[in-house]
Amino acid sequence: MSRAPALARVVARRFSGLGSERAAQLVPQARFTGPMPWVIAIMVALTAIAAAGGLALANLANAARAELSGGLTVQIVEAEQVERDRQAELVVSLLSNLEGVANVRRVSDEELGALVEPWLGDAGAAVGAVPVPALVDVRLAGPVTERRLDGLRKVLAGPAPAARVDAQAGWLAPVFSAITSLQWLAAGLVVLLAATSAAAVWLAARSALGSNRGTIEIVHLLGGTDSQIAHIFQRSIGLDAVLGGTVGLSLGLAAIVLLGRQFAALGSGMIDGGGLGWVDWLIIAAIPLAGVVIAMLTARLTVLAALRRML
Repeated sequence: MSRAPALARVVARRFSGLGSERAAQLVPQARFTGPMPWVIAIMVALTAIAAAGGLALANLANAARAELSGGLTVQIVEAEQVERDRQAELVVSLLSNLEGVANVRRVSDEELGALVEPWLGDAGAAVGAVPVPALVDVRLAGPVTERRLDGLRKVLAGPAPAARVDAQAGWLAPVFSAITSLQWLAAGLVVLLAATSAAAVWLAARSALGSNRGTIEIVHLLGGTDSQIAHIFQRSIGLDAVLGGTVGLSLGLAAIVLLGRQFAALGSGMIDGGGLGWVDWLIIAAIPLAGVVIAMLTARLTVLAALRRML
């Protein structure tokens, strides 16, 4: 019988300042020796990587669309080289004097040979042996629309019947569709990781409540409210989330920088458009803060709901 009053006096002294460090000591503090900070660190690191991937894909798609928004390609599909060259020069002359056209350039035979060389072998021999269509690169002053495409086709239909006009962005439509799917996948991963973090906090809060049930009952007998008890658990898990989020962000940033250097080494102009801007870095840096908010809110709601059933 003497143990209960002694425990009550200890709890009373600690309970006297529930918002203080002493009140938080009512709940055992595991910190880096326990699993919770490391679980949060892993979740934050994975979330940062997934978010960086989604943001990079968005930047890449936007840069590619901006680059190709006014681009057209005119193909002269003609077997006879003399006639093909005549129509190609006529297309260049007509489009150069057309209003709304910013730039017109015929693609040289050397460039065409380099394009088909991976499939047809030697560049010079390939262009000479195979009737490769002549290409004219066109840049409009403004975006390409179906109306402008139809207008150009009508202009070239009579003088250059072998001309085929296509929007450059249309060639990459499947690529843009794949990028959009990957963006949705990245967003889904972020949501899934956030839900997993909340579930881990819920389990940790439930476990802490079960192991400290006797202390909680004494605190209630001394006049403590559910909100005050929830604040103790909320503060403890919040500190774990801050520690885990800091470690997780460091790991995530290291992985992002390493992957960024690997992709930059590819030397592809399209990939260069997928770099992260300062706004993207701010979003990534805010992930641990969001993790702390989710952890503390989940802990509070979990504890309050459990206390209503417990007492």
